[in-house]
Amino acid sequence: MRKKLLTLGLSVVLAGTMLTGCGGSEKEEAVTIGIQQFAEHGSLDNCREGFLKGLEEEGYTEGENLEVKYENAQSDTGAASQIATNFLSEEVDLMCAIATPSAMACYNVAEEEGIPVIYTAVSDPVAAKLADKDGKPVGEVTGTSDAYPYEKQLELIRQILPEAKKIGILHTTSETNSDSQLASYQKLAKDYDFEVVERGVSASADIPTATDSILKEVDCIVNLTDNTVVSSLPTILDKANEKNIPVFGSEIEQVKIGCLAAAGLDYMDLGEQTGKMAAKVLKGEKKASEMNYEVITEPKIYVNEKVADNMKIKISDDVKADETFDKISESK
Repeated sequence: MRKKLLTLGLSVVLAGTMLTGCGGSEKEEAVTIGIQQFAEHGSLDNCREGFLKGLEEEGYTEGENLEVKYENAQSDTGAASQIATNFLSEEVDLMCAIATPSAMACYNVAEEEGIPVIYTAVSDPVAAKLADKDGKPVGEVTGTSDAYPYEKQLELIRQILPEAKKIGILHTTSETNSDSQLASYQKLAKDYDFEVVERGVSASADIPTATDSILKEVDCIVNLTDNTVVSSLPTILDKANEKNIPVFGSEIEQVKIGCLAAAGLDYMDLGEQTGKMAAKVLKGEKKASEMNYEVITEPKIYVNEKVADNMKIKISDDVKADETFDKISESK
């Protein structure tokens, strides 16, 4: 890691107390971070916003002692690698990677240089080879996982749709996180008397055809934290609404824009948690390699009552929602 980061903790303590020869205070040296976001959608946008909020709460404010270089890979793994390489040439002090493909790309580039990578919205850090089976980092890389509460989601679907038999899952075949999530659903679905019907896609252009196909076979669709699929969620919702087939989301923003319900995460909170981890590295309090990845341990239940009314679905009294919505918002 660069000398600037190794001494930054001391400079934070001394900033404002060391006097210059003219009687002014020594200005704290700013740090530079590169934020790479893999795709453009509300969940990952919230992660980025929360990340910056977490940093600010720990004393790092953009425009004061923090310079931020932000790039979006637009769901392109090649672009993700190039952005990471650019961050390296720009000599950033830390990389923040939002979503699994970005985390893998940043770590592959930063590993030899020892630049710390702090990730968020990585569903399975072990499968992505960013951590070992005990959660320990494989190098100077750590962060937060949006590991999904599969049992809670399946229980929620069963409560809302007691007669449902088949749940549909669209997934991107090239996303490691999607493979892991699909496998978990396939393993657990039978415990709730569900059969999983899946369709793999390689790009967003495949989504309309895959959605038309899967809607012919299922009682509902369950959305993964799959970046390509989430980016095309408005298309999926439009087609599902025409067939009066509910879509279950994986987090709060998806429920706001038209999914019926979700047992999921608040990605703003996840990002904030990640920002605080990054601050420890920037202050020299911890190395990334010394912190196991973290998760949000208490997922919440979200329900869109407007969607339920539109589909004439009665929400059981057994469903204890943490937050409900009475309208359908436009997607971010």
